[in-house]
Amino acid sequence: MPSWQAAFSLGCYIARAMIKNPDRRLFLGLLGTSAVAGVCLLAAGRGTAAAFEIRYSPAEWRRRLGQERYHILREAGTERPFTSALLKEKRKGVFTCAGCSLPLFSSAAKYDSGTGWPSFWKALPNAVTHSSTPSLAMFGIEEHCRRCGGHLGHVFDDGPPPTGKRHCINGLSLSFRPA
Repeated sequence: MPSWQAAFSLGCYIARAMIKNPDRRLFLGLLGTSAVAGVCLLAAGRGTAAAFEIRYSPAEWRRRLGQERYHILREAGTERPFTSALLKEKRKGVFTCAGCSLPLFSSAAKYDSGTGWPSFWKALPNAVTHSSTPSLAMFGIEEHCRRCGGHLGHVFDDGPPPTGKRHCINGLSLSFRPA
């Protein structure tokens, strides 16, 4: 094996260099860079309040939503499974954002996923946005209201046809408007 290939045999030239000639500053630099990159990845995809049509201060959101809805919509919380009254909602109508009343999901796209949260196989057009945090990929892709940025839940690729998507949504992030 040529010497240049041997240097890359561990998959990373820097790792090879650190093994041959450990340098504390190099190690601490890599550690610090990794930490900064991790924080940046966690923050990626999180829109600022200025990115949304409807904006309020945290105090105003808390006043409008109440503590439980505020925790879910503004702090990306999750309600306990099987606790939402909307889980068993069967009437025709539209599920809207509890933060700004934007129509998000049609009752025609709702189905029982068995997960304990209201689930839909598609969102209404121009209703939701998505953000993905690689370190949290096991939780699916985070879903937000397009207009106010409220956290709704997550979308997964294990849903029914025709989309194959499962929009797993916190019931407290929604309101229901019967048709």
